[in-house]
Parts: sequence; C-alpha cells; structure tokens
Amino acid sequence: MEAQLNELKTQALDKIAAASNVKELNAVRVAYLGKKGPITDLLKGMGKLPAEERPKMGALVNVVREEVTARLEERMAILEEQAINEKLQSETIDITLPGRPVKSGNAHPLTRVIEEIEDLFISMGYEIEEGPEVEKDYYNFEALNLPKGHPARDMQDSFYISEDILLRTHTSPVQARTMEAKGGEPIKIICPGKVYRRDNDDATHSHQFTQIEGLVIGEDIRMSDLKGTLSVFAKKMFGEDREIRLRPSFFPFTEPSVEMDISCFKCGGEGCNVCKKTGWIEILGAGMVHPNVLEMAGYDSKRLTGFAFGMGPERIAMLKYGIEDIRHFYTNDVRFLSQFQRTEV
Repeated sequence: MEAQLNELKTQALDKIAAASNVKELNAVRVAYLGKKGPITDLLKGMGKLPAEERPKMGALVNVVREEVTARLEERMAILEEQAINEKLQSETIDITLPGRPVKSGNAHPLTRVIEEIEDLFISMGYEIEEGPEVEKDYYNFEALNLPKGHPARDMQDSFYISEDILLRTHTSPVQARTMEAKGGEPIKIICPGKVYRRDNDDATHSHQFTQIEGLVIGEDIRMSDLKGTLSVFAKKMFGEDREIRLRPSFFPFTEPSVEMDISCFKCGGEGCNVCKKTGWIEILGAGMVHPNVLEMAGYDSKRLTGFAFGMGPERIAMLKYGIEDIRHFYTNDVRFLSQFQRTEV
C-alpha cells in the first residue's frame, strides 16, 4: 500500500506540472483529491488494515494529500497569473492613438461683442448696472423727459402689458433707476440688456434686440469728455486708426444731442458699399444729460452735469463680422454660429 501511495503521488505531481491552464489543473485536482479519487479511496480503505498499521498508513496518506494539495495551490497561482497576463495583453488599449475630439460650446457673436464692450468700460472705471425688462411707463419714458403724449414716444412704440406697464424700449430706465437710488451722488455706469419695440422684422430690424447705454454724472463733465470716451471706444472696437465724427441730432433725454460716426474701416474713408460711399458709418447716439432728467432724479443740474450714450451690439457685431441680416443672431442656425468657432492655439 505504501508503494501504491508513492506511485499515486508521483503521478499526481507529474500531471500537476504538466497542466497548462486552470481548467486542466482543476481536472487533476478532481481526479486525485475528489470524492472518487484514489487518495480518497485509500482513506476510505483504512478500515480494512490491521489496527497496528492504521496510524502509520493514515499519516502517510495525509502527508501525500497535503503535498499534492500544496503543489496544486502553487501551480494554480502560477496559472491564474498567467491567464490574467494573457487577458491583459489581448485587451491592451493603445493609448498613443489620438482621442476623438469632443465638440464644445462657443460664445455667441453677440455675447462676444457685449463682453468686449463691458471689458473696455470696466477698464475705464465704469460699473455694470442691470434692471427689469418689464418696466413701468414712468421709468421708461416720463423720468427721461418723455411725458405722456410726447411725439418722440412714437419712435419707440412698444408692447404694453397694461397702461402703465410695458416691455422696456431701451436700457435707459436702468439709468433713471440708478440715478434715483444714488440720491445725487456721481455715477459712472453702463447698462447692457435686451429691449423690445413693436417693429417689423427684416434684415436690419427686430422686435427684440440688445442695447448698451452709458451714463456719467459728476462735476465739470463736458462734451469733450464724451468725445474722448467715444474715441477710445471706436479705436478699441474697430481699430486704432479710426476717426470719429459727431453730428447734431435730437434725443429728448440729452441736450445737446449727437450721432457718432466712425471712419469706414473697410475703405479708410474713400467710400465703399459698407459706408454707402460716404466714408463714414453711423454707430451710436449720445449727448449731454438733459437738465430735466437730472432734476427729476434729484440732481442739482446747476452743480452737476453728465453725458450719456447708447449703442446696439447687433449693429457693431454686424459691422465687425460682415453679417448682413440681424435675424441670423436669433435663429440658432448652427451653420451660422459655427463660423465663430474659437480655435485653441
């Protein structure tokens, strides 16, 4: 029986060493250590041996079983590691390949222009003020020297919610509210935002558009300060070689009032299709704050003066980017918007 046990051990160890994968090794384990395996049979047959031989043979069988079990575990660890390595190698990802680019969002051309204007005026010491788009008639018109029945109201026909509530026609109400809140203190602000007018939509008109207005109030504020500010703005937005021209105009809330033109950035003033052969392009309206507007807001118009200006970011964006139809800004056409995709360098 001892010879038979040694032969079984030799056979088992040889087959364990020969197993090339986990499946084959498990088959060896079942064949030799399973319930129907020869080593188990030997343990079951111990009862047939003489009593004096049982302890010695029992010990030998246990030694063989433990040695075979230990060798199985060692070989199993080797084969499992080998299987993992083979799987890793077969599933290797080549991280040197370039990844697929993920499309990211991009700033709308109007947003770009508005932020560029805001950054400029913030650098000049201005603060940004905002106000409600649903506005009171008082702040939209009356506080700006446009009493009920004033003919200039016709130019800003709006959407009325009630007799005294409307969608604002300009961002000037923000100026009126800020002046009222400041209680006679100096002001230096710009007011960006959406405005509304009952207009027919076409290539140059929209019932909804954006506007940026500016207001400066303080001691000894003069027309020359306004001109210098607008000159800086024109050079920043359209090029350092731009010149400006101020033409007399009329706005109920400023006196005197002007329209500002810039020298054409395409032809340099010689005349082209952009400037309609005049050499100049109209950009914005401005003027010195009307004394009535100052007084209604609680300012002493004999001690303090101010200037105001208003511009349309759509018009500036159309000129900067060569856009011919204002409706492109609002139709969300990806073909249009993708032309302004920012390229990372």
